[in-house]
Amino acid sequence: MGSVRTLLGYAKSHWIALTVGLVIALASAAANLAQPLATKTVVDALADGSSLTRPVLLLAILVVVGSLLAGLYTYLLDRTAEKVVFSVRKQLIGRLLRLRVPELDRSAPGDLTARVTSDSTLLQSATTQSLISIVKGAAGGIGAVIVMFTLDARLSGLTLGALGLVGVVIGLLLPKIRRVITKAQEAVGEVGAGLDRALGAARTVKASGAEAREEAAVTEAAHKAMQAGYAGAKFNALVGGIMNLAFSVPFLIVLGAGGAWVATGSIELSTLIAFLLTIFYMTEPLSELVSGFSTLQQGLGAVKRIREVEELAIETDVDKAVETVGGEAPGIALHGVKFQYAGRSAALDGVSFEAPAGGRTAIVGPSGAGKTTLFALLQRFYEPESGLIKVDGVDIAKMTRAEVRRRIGYVEQDAPALSGTLESNLRYAAPDATDDDLNEVLHATRLTDLVERLPDGLNTMVGTRGVALSGGERQRLAIARALLRRPQVLLMDEATSQLDARNEVALREAVDQAAERCTVLLIAHRLSTVVSADQIVVLERGRVVATGTHDQLLDASPLYRELAASQLLLPEAVEQ
Repeated sequence: MGSVRTLLGYAKSHWIALTVGLVIALASAAANLAQPLATKTVVDALADGSSLTRPVLLLAILVVVGSLLAGLYTYLLDRTAEKVVFSVRKQLIGRLLRLRVPELDRSAPGDLTARVTSDSTLLQSATTQSLISIVKGAAGGIGAVIVMFTLDARLSGLTLGALGLVGVVIGLLLPKIRRVITKAQEAVGEVGAGLDRALGAARTVKASGAEAREEAAVTEAAHKAMQAGYAGAKFNALVGGIMNLAFSVPFLIVLGAGGAWVATGSIELSTLIAFLLTIFYMTEPLSELVSGFSTLQQGLGAVKRIREVEELAIETDVDKAVETVGGEAPGIALHGVKFQYAGRSAALDGVSFEAPAGGRTAIVGPSGAGKTTLFALLQRFYEPESGLIKVDGVDIAKMTRAEVRRRIGYVEQDAPALSGTLESNLRYAAPDATDDDLNEVLHATRLTDLVERLPDGLNTMVGTRGVALSGGERQRLAIARALLRRPQVLLMDEATSQLDARNEVALREAVDQAAERCTVLLIAHRLSTVVSADQIVVLERGRVVATGTHDQLLDASPLYRELAASQLLLPEAVEQ
């Protein structure tokens, strides 16, 4: 019942259009239902030799009016259905973009996309046409039964007996159809997830010669969808066959019994003809009734998957208004911060240190030490299991995520670029930035030469995931994007990993300039980029094992000395 209430909830805001559609649909049904009775008057007129003008004209009017009304309510319902799907998609899109990062970690993007596209499409008919079809079909069926009993009670009893058996069988099949449709939608989601996985790493797939393996994996998911589709086709064919029998059997029974009674004079020929036409008329409302319930089952299956998205945790505070960030750069302090990913050992185990305001603090350590996780906690992508993270003396857990992320600029490790122009990527985090601000960050990140070389300058399209740019260009683009926002804190995760020596020097100058107005935290495996940092924090297995300057750590930290030696940064190593 929860899914039914949800489905009705989607249609609730469109109740006026649905009510008008229902009235028109019932009027169309009434016009169609009156046609057998009008036909009877035509046959009676033929039998007694009276004028055919009025009965034929009445029958023609009923046919035309019924057809026009049917077209009108179909158009109205289709428009309403599109509005329902739009509102559901809008809600889903907004929710998916605000999902908490742990939820995104557990969900396949392709499957989430399928819920916005294919699953929501199933609601198109379920929330409008199925509901109207059920009401119209029920009303038309009841009206047809009334007409039948008006014509002849004996023939009506024979007809309803046969139809009752069919109704029981179809009622048993509908829940099975719903389960099959749900499985089919899940399989379609798996296809989307598999394709998203492969296309998202297309170059890795090609370089690894893994096209055939990825094809096999996605094809297997498509095969499951096909098998689920087969099951759905089987049930649909079964329902279709039963529906054909539902009308063929009563027709033959009425034709046989009615013909015998006409021969004996028990009923008039015109009555038998009208009754047979009423049976033909019943095919439409009863088909609509079955189709409506079948479509409703499809919609309920889609609702189940959509509700799963609605139950995922979202970030409810990212749209809160934030005051303009300004003032002096804040200090950052971590006190006993612990964090663990599900099913894994602790990523951070009691991390404590302070990053001075307006200074440059570097975070170094071997892979898996917890450096990137630390930045994720600073951005409130995750929440620590215990401990405090303070910015300017305020616990960030007491700030909205919108405020935290407005204060902090973040340069990710893989330096993503979004499909669009170079300028739209640069202004992504600061759409209101001035042209002077834009030129300033372009100069600081050595992107001016790139802009001048490109045929369309800032209007050049960067391609999907920034494929038209080199790795170093994407990295400098990400840095420029973060600097353009003028954050109070700048987090840089491996920001120089794809830069050549010349651009690395330029980046250091940009970081030095940024440090004049914000607090900078850098993660670096390449220690040459952080030797001049005001403070270096050494992490190992989620713990702070040493803190100090480059020279201090060479003397005090065996791990840092080992890292420096591996990169030829020890004095004796340089001399050799």
